[in-house]
Amino acid sequence: MPSALTPSPAFELKGNLLSLLVLRIFQNDYDVLCAQLLEKLTQAPQFFQNAPLVLELHTPEPLSFSLNSLVEFLRQHRLMPVAIRGGNLEQQAEAIKLGLGILPEAKEKSSRREATPNNAAAKIITQPVRSGQQVFAPHGDLIILSTVSAGAEVLAHRHIHVYGTLRGRALAGVNGDVQARIFCQHLDPELVSIAGQYQISDDIPETMRGKAAQIYCEEEQLKIQVLEPYPR
Repeated sequence: MPSALTPSPAFELKGNLLSLLVLRIFQNDYDVLCAQLLEKLTQAPQFFQNAPLVLELHTPEPLSFSLNSLVEFLRQHRLMPVAIRGGNLEQQAEAIKLGLGILPEAKEKSSRREATPNNAAAKIITQPVRSGQQVFAPHGDLIILSTVSAGAEVLAHRHIHVYGTLRGRALAGVNGDVQARIFCQHLDPELVSIAGQYQISDDIPETMRGKAAQIYCEEEQLKIQVLEPYPR
């Protein structure tokens, strides 16, 4: 038997699937990279503020600028780099000096669904999700029988269904399920995201606003499809 003096556990250490932004770097021009990043960050500042981020270093040629300069730029603009993926041994050593982790190469996305239980219960919300509120369904679908106000955020392990107007932010497949979808009766969001692929309000055509729609991923691109009513 354990002694009565044995202390209770002070912590639990386990692996988990978390939603992280991934910055894939395609070219070596530091000024162009920073200018394009700054333009993207100003489009949805609340979404990016203090967001953890992984740097993917898969450029055809070695970076012509230091990793330190890029990390400093990101931190100045309130992003939180936590790790790198890829890169050479020199870049990985520099990352460790900067307090970043080294992640293994990503697995094929088709294997990500195995983390989703088939019988996971949906989370059902009957009241409006108001500005400043966040609702998260960590194991299955999120079903909202009302509206999602501007300034509100809804997240789900799998699908999100909004039987009203979606005006806030909706993030489905937050643990990497690229087959997750978002459905809503009236589309007018600040941001929609599936498995890390996202679009902000300015990216959505005016012809789709106010329509019933579904959002899904196809070939690593976010797609929005207006749902036409079925004839009676």
